[in-house]
Amino acid sequence: MSTSGGNKAVLAALASNLGITVTKFVAFAFTGSSSLLAEAVHSVADTGNQGLLLLGSRRARKERDREHPFGYGPERYFYAFVVSLVLFSVGGLFAIAEGVTKVAHPHKIEHAPIAVAVIGIAIVLESLSFRTALTESAKLKGAEQSWVDFVRRTKNPELPVVLLEDTAALIGLLFAFLGVGLSVVTHNPRWDGVGTLAIGALLMCVAVVLSIETKSLLIGESAGPDVEHRIVQALLDGPEVERVIHLRTLHLGPSELLVAAKIAVARDDTTTEVTRGIDAAERRVRAAIPIATVIYLEPDLDRGPRDLAEPIEQAADPNVVVDHDESSTLAEAGADPDADYPEA
Repeated sequence: MSTSGGNKAVLAALASNLGITVTKFVAFAFTGSSSLLAEAVHSVADTGNQGLLLLGSRRARKERDREHPFGYGPERYFYAFVVSLVLFSVGGLFAIAEGVTKVAHPHKIEHAPIAVAVIGIAIVLESLSFRTALTESAKLKGAEQSWVDFVRRTKNPELPVVLLEDTAALIGLLFAFLGVGLSVVTHNPRWDGVGTLAIGALLMCVAVVLSIETKSLLIGESAGPDVEHRIVQALLDGPEVERVIHLRTLHLGPSELLVAAKIAVARDDTTTEVTRGIDAAERRVRAAIPIATVIYLEPDLDRGPRDLAEPIEQAADPNVVVDHDESSTLAEAGADPDADYPEA
C-alpha cells in the first residue's frame, strides 16, 4: 500500500494539533486550569508524534544498501513505537503528576467561559482530524472488520496511531470539560485535578496499546491469512508448481512483503524448465500481491502429502478454507479482494 493515505491522516492531525496546542496554552494562561494544561501538553506530544511519523515515513524510502539489503521499511514501525513511548511519558506521566498536584493543592479556575470555549474549539479541530483518519482507514478496512480488529491487524502503523491519538484527544477533552464544569458548579477546584488524572490515565492506556501493537510489527509480522492464501493460489495457478510444501511471509514494511516458499516440481523437469517455472510463479505472485517485492522460491520434489519437518502454515494451506470476507489484508497488500482465483 502507498504511504499517501497514512501521510494524509498524519498531516491533517499535525495541522490540527498545531492550532490546538497554541489555543490550549493561551487558555491555560488565562484560567490556570490543570486540565487544560494537561491537554496542552498532550497536544504538544501529539504534534511531536506526527513529526516522528512523517520522519519514519521519509526514512523508510531510503534505498537499500549493503548493511540493509532489504531496505529501510521497518523505520516506519520503529518511529511508531517511539510515538507510544512519547505519549506515555510526555503525555500520560505529566498529566498524572499535574493532577496529583492540583488535587493536593487546589486553586480556583479563573475565566471559566474561556476554558469552555477553547475546549469546544479543540473538539471541532480534533473531530476534523479524526474524520480524515477514519476516511483514510476505511479504504483499507474490510467491510465486516471491526475497528478494533483493524487496529490490531493493519500493517500500516500511521493510521492506528492517528486513530487512537485522536480518539484519546476527544475523550480527554470531554474529561477536561467535565473537570472544569464540575469545578465551577461545585466550587471545588479539585474536580479539575480529577479531570487531569483521568486524562493522564487515558493517555497511558492508549500508549500501552500502541506499544504492544507497534512492537509486534517491529519484531516482524507475517502477511494476513487471505494474503497468504492468495499467494499459494497464485503459485499453484500454473503447471510448473505441483504443490506448495511450505510458506513463510514477513512484512519488511507496510508496502514490502518478503515471500519464501518451498515448492514441489515435477521429477522429470530439466534445470531450464525449473528455472522458467520459478520465474513464471514469481510473476504470478507479484501480479496477485503487488507488495510482494522479495520472493525466494526453493524447488523440491513432492515426498508426500505433508513435509512434517517443514510444515506449511494453516493460513497458507490450499486445502484449508479461510475467511475471504476479511478483505482488509488483501487491500493493504495492493490486491483486489474481489478477484476470483481458482481453488487448488
